[in-house]
Order: sequence, then structure tokens, then C-alpha cells
Amino acid sequence: MRETNKNITRRQALRSTAMGLGGVSALALMPGCAGAAYQAGNAAAASTDANANANAMLDRIAYAMLEHEPTRATTLGVDTGSYAHLRGKLEDQSPEGQDAYASTLRESLATLRAYPREGLDTETLTNIEVVESAYELALDGFALPYGDTPVGNWRTAPYVVIQNVGAYIGLPRFMQSDQPLRSATDADFYIERMEAVPEALGGELERIRNARAMGLVPPDFLIDKAIGQMELSLASAGKGELFTDHLRGALAEMGTDETRADQALAIESGAIAAALEAQLEELKQQRGVATSDPGMAARPSGEEFYAWALRSSTTTRLTPDEIHRQGLDELEQLHARMDPILREIGYTSGSVGERMQTLAADPRYKFSEGDKGREEIFAFINEQVDWIRAQMPRAFTELVDPNLEVTRIPIAEEAGAPGAYGGAGSKDGTIPGRFWINLRTTDLHRKYDLADLTYHETIPGHVWEGEYSNRLPLIRSILAFNPFSEGWALYGEQIADELGAYDDFKVGRLGYLQSLAFRACRMVVDTGLHSKGWSREQARQFFVERNGSKYEEVASEVDRYCSWPGQATGYKLGHSEIVRQRERAQAELGSDYDFRAFNTAVILGGNAPLDVVDKTVSRYIAAART
Repeated sequence: MRETNKNITRRQALRSTAMGLGGVSALALMPGCAGAAYQAGNAAAASTDANANANAMLDRIAYAMLEHEPTRATTLGVDTGSYAHLRGKLEDQSPEGQDAYASTLRESLATLRAYPREGLDTETLTNIEVVESAYELALDGFALPYGDTPVGNWRTAPYVVIQNVGAYIGLPRFMQSDQPLRSATDADFYIERMEAVPEALGGELERIRNARAMGLVPPDFLIDKAIGQMELSLASAGKGELFTDHLRGALAEMGTDETRADQALAIESGAIAAALEAQLEELKQQRGVATSDPGMAARPSGEEFYAWALRSSTTTRLTPDEIHRQGLDELEQLHARMDPILREIGYTSGSVGERMQTLAADPRYKFSEGDKGREEIFAFINEQVDWIRAQMPRAFTELVDPNLEVTRIPIAEEAGAPGAYGGAGSKDGTIPGRFWINLRTTDLHRKYDLADLTYHETIPGHVWEGEYSNRLPLIRSILAFNPFSEGWALYGEQIADELGAYDDFKVGRLGYLQSLAFRACRMVVDTGLHSKGWSREQARQFFVERNGSKYEEVASEVDRYCSWPGQATGYKLGHSEIVRQRERAQAELGSDYDFRAFNTAVILGGNAPLDVVDKTVSRYIAAART
């Protein structure tokens, strides 16, 4: 369960202040210092009112956004009360729907820019600045001729439907994991959303047809994966496996009449299946004209799209060449740390990459094949989670207690999915944080690299960070920035190492360092693919030869970079910036620096662009000096 915060919240403070205003008039009748106290109190009340009004404005902006992305309202657990209608809606994926979304963002941005700053505290000013930054960046994305633009999100996708993008993948997973099904009313909302699925698929279809008309077609190898997955989805829809089976099971548990499930099956096997069939036919049309060129540079307006994707993914103006060089430099530095450990455990011959390949082949560090190995992996992950939970008081001054589940990525998605991913649960705590693990083969994972992956996705990484973000005002809980999200998760791996995770497991520290080196490779490979004309195989071999990565793992990784240009560059870049900020704090504070206080300050500052993180650390430094 989520930990109850015993500290009074800002919203509670505002409510208490408002309740106490009725007694102010009596103070005006008191002479002397009482009058002065009243004036001071009046100023404080005015400041409180200014912040309350600004936060109310930010809430209105948040809900205006959620009208366009109602599934995010469900994921956050805020589709209740007067916003309960959002629980039955889906995003309008048509070109007109996307134009309407952009129009809302423009109106909100104009409101933010015109809003008076006088009397606002630092936290409220930061909230406004973060939203301005996110909306400005998103509007630049909407202005591009194609693509699925993230608004305070991490995915930069030029192709609206492909092997890891599209409603055909996202909606079944969302409906089965996040859509509430605890009552008959919930079941009605579930069916209402199902009824909206064909229109969402149709909107996507119109956009990918428009993209093909302007010459934008995904690489053939991505289309092949998408066709295979969509064929599976279509077959599943015919049997009610995408949506209906989950609803039927929930109705049975509730002891509710299952006629709604029959209604759902008619929708799924009928209109939804027909919409999937239409998308599948379009993908086959695209396959007929596709090439094998993986990068954006080979596509219309590709250089422009990639420049924006890098801005979105790094919250910087770094060029592809600068990111490429930084990745190479950081890779060398990390390999210099790995080399002595390899020598110490007996691996002395060959490059670091070659020696890590040899290590990966060692049967001592492999999990069993098949379901036995999958059980071993779940047990290993749970052991790491239990250990790291117990260490958190040594790393933070304010704690959370995440509701956490470890879950296998759905089998139908595994071929196009990464090795793992994770994220926080809902704002109200009803939906748990999840660590999704890819188990299409147990050979994806090793005993020396699964620990750091666990810390990355769960605690102190994504799930842990998300719990703090969920305590912020709604708009800040919605908006996320790739270099902070992923940089923090890598910094979470570093925290685990510094807390002793590998003190008695040196080969585990190799796995951790290889994980960081892997993210440095991403900076090189992503820019290589999209800016330097690298082939798909060249990208894969860079991982294998330079870093000793497993070919099975990087094969799907590289394909992911082809469908999400730029996204992979934010991980190590964000981690390096957080570490740089820590070094700045240590240098400026000396003996006043505190490890726990620094970590808490950064995570309480919330998910933000990197320039805002700099301001957060500056405030921590100033406060620590007083």
C-alpha cells in the first residue's frame, strides 16, 4: 500500500486557511501590534490566495489536457466525480482530433504566458515553467507533418502504427491492467471504451494513409513485425481475447449478469476486428513499397523530425554529433572501470566487449530455459525488491511505500517489446506500479544483470520516482521528461550500488556498469542510425562488439530505436546530468552536503526538464547553507 503522508499537504493548508478567514475581521479591531500582525497576516493570505489561484489554473489546464487523453486520467485515478465521463472515452486519433488537441495546448500555453507571477512561491513558479516547457515542445511536434506527438511523455514516434506503437497494442494492455472493473458501472464504462476502439483505430488508419501519401513508410523489417503482431491481435479479437475475456472474468467475480460480456464480444469480433483488418491491409500496402533503410535521414522531413525528437528526448539543444561524441566518451570511461573487475575475476584476454561476451556464455549466470527459468527470474526479482526496499531509509529523508507488481509482458507483444519497462501506479494508489519483464526467452537475462534492471524499473527507479511525482499537483503528475525519468532510473541503479548491492557480488557490479555502458552505446547507435547512415546490422554489432551485449537482446532494441527516434539518447545523458549536479552540490557544500538530503531534494523537485533540475539543486544548496 502507498504510505500515508503525515506531513500536511499544500491543499490541506489552503483549505485550513480558507476555513479560518472568517475570523480575520475581528483582528482589525485590535490596536497596536495586533494591527501589525493583521497586516502581516493579510499579506500572507494574499500570497496564499495567489498560489491557490495559480494551482487552480494549473488544474484546469490539466483536465483540459485529459479531455484529449482520457486514458491517462484513468491511469492516474482522477477520472472520478465530475470527470467520471473520461472513463468511457478514448483519444481522438484522427487528424482533426490531433488538431483539436494542439489547439487546446496553444490556448493553455497562452494562458500560462499571460498569467501574473507576482506573489507566487518558488514551487508554483516551477510548476508553471515546467508546463510551459512541455507544451512549447509538444506544439513544435504537432507542427511536424507526421508522427505521434508525446505531450509530457517519452515516446517520439514518426510511425503512428508499427511494432511497438498503436492502439492495437496499447489498448488491450491498458484495458486489462488499468481500466477499473469493480462494479456494474465500471463494466458499462468498459463497454463504452470498447465501442470507441474502432473509431480510434480508424483515426490512426487515416493518419498512416496520409503519411504514406507524403512518402513516409516505415522500414520493411518493422512492418513485418507489426503485420505479425496485428495478425495475432486480429485472431484474438475474433475469439474475444483482447477485451471480452477480461470483462467476462471480472463480471463472474462480481457475481454480475454476464450479458454485458456477450455485448462486448459482439463489438470485439465485429467492429473492432473489422478496424484491425483495415489497418492490417494498410500495413501490407506499405510493405509493398518499403525499404530496409532504418533511419529518419532517409525519410521526408526526416532531419527536421529527428532534431525535434532529440529535443523532446533530452530537453537540450545538443546536436546529433555532440550526443554521438558524448556517448563514445562515456563508453570508454565505463569500460575503464569494468576492465580491472574483469581481470580480478579471471577474464584477462580481449577487449571489454569480448570478455563480457565470454561472461554472458558462462552457464553459472544463466537462468534455466522455459517456464522453470521464468519462475527463477521472478524469484530473483522479488529477492532484489525486498532487499532494496529495506535500504531506502539510508538513501532518502522522506519515504514512500509503493504498491508494486512484477508482471510478464503479454506474449503477443514480446517480439516487439524491450527487455523490460516499468512505471508508477495511479495517483490514488488503486493501480499498482508495475515492472513489466520480457520473458519470450530466459536468455534475455543473466543473474549478473537482472539486479540492476530491477533497481532501474522499481526501487529506487521508475516506480519509486513516480510515487513522489504522484504527490505533486495533477499537471506535474501527468507530465514526464525522458532524461529525468530515465536518468533518475539509472541514478537509482547507482544508488543501489552505493548502498552495497554488489559488495559481495563483484560480477553483479559488472552487470551494473555494463548497464550504464549499454545506455552510452544507445547515444552512439541512435544518432548513428538516424544521422550517420548506419545500417540495422551495424547498429546491432556495435552493441555486441563494443559492449559485449547479447545479440538476442539488442536485435529488438535497435528496432525500437528505429520506431522511436531519439528516445534512447535521454537515458545516459540524463543520468550524467544528475551526477554532475550532485558533484556540484558536494563541491559547493563541502561538509554540509548530505547524500540523503540531495536525493530527496531532486526527487521532490519532480519530473522536469534538465534546466529545471539545475534550479532544484541550486535551491537545495542554498537551503543547506542556512
